[in-house]
Amino acid sequence: MTELKLRKTGNSLVTTWPKDLLARLNAKEGDTLYAVETPQGFLVTTFDPKFEKTMEAAERVFRRNKEAYRELSKR
Repeated sequence: MTELKLRKTGNSLVTTWPKDLLARLNAKEGDTLYAVETPQGFLVTTFDPKFEKTMEAAERVFRRNKEAYRELSKR
């Protein structure tokens, strides 16, 4: 388990993350981290949950219009 301490910087609270933990998250400076609430607590991830919903909607459109996309790809 890794401890992350909060520190006051100006009017904000900040934390520093160990390099090995960021490497396992595949996160680097400038990336956005998302805190997703789960029944067990919060999950911190680099994966944008909104993007998943967008991709699910796109898949539904592609499946519904599969033949049209197949024809378009032949051109």
